[in-house]
Amino acid sequence: MNENINILFADAEEKMNNAISHLTRELSKIRAGKANPQMLDSVTVEYYGTTTPLSQVSNINTPDARTIVIHPWEKSMLEVIEKAIMAANLGFNPQNDGTVVRVIVPPLTEERRRELVKQVRSEGESAKVSIRNVRRDAIDSAKKLEKKGVPEDNVKTFEKEVQELTNNFTKKIDSLLKNKEEDIMNI
Repeated sequence: MNENINILFADAEEKMNNAISHLTRELSKIRAGKANPQMLDSVTVEYYGTTTPLSQVSNINTPDARTIVIHPWEKSMLEVIEKAIMAANLGFNPQNDGTVVRVIVPPLTEERRRELVKQVRSEGESAKVSIRNVRRDAIDSAKKLEKKGVPEDNVKTFEKEVQELTNNFTKKIDSLLKNKEEDIMNI
C-alpha cells in the first residue's frame, strides 16, 4: 500500500484507541457500589493558592468495599478536603475524625443501578459514534488521496481494513460495556 495510506491507517487506529481510553476513564467514574479511589479523581482542593487534585495532597485508599479513606499529608487540609468532596456533588457525606477523612459509599438501590446502566450504555454509544466518525474521516481522506493519484485498489483495500478495525474496536466497546453492566447489577 501507499505510504500516505499507511499513515492514514495508523492515525485512524490511534484515534480509535483514544476513544477506547476515554470510554475506560468515563466508565471508571461510574460507581458500581464499591469504593474506588478513582471516584474522587474529579475532586480538587485549594492548596497554597493553587487548585490541586485531591490525589496530590493526600493518600487515598479503600480499606474495604464500602469505605474510602483520605489521609492528607497536612492536617490543616482535613476540613478543606471535606468541603471539596461535598462541593463536588458526588453524593458522598465525608466524615472528618481529626486524622483522616472517611467516605462511606452507600449501597445502590435497584432504581439507581438501572440509571447507571443507562449511563454506561450512553457512554458506550458516544464511543461508538467517535469510532464511526474516525472511520468516515479516514475513508474521506483516502478518497481525496485517490483523486491525487493513489491507485483505486489501494483505497479499496484501505477501506476494508478500516472497516475491520472499526468492527474490532466496536467489539472492544461492547465487551467493556458488558463487564461494567455486570459489575453494576451485581449486588
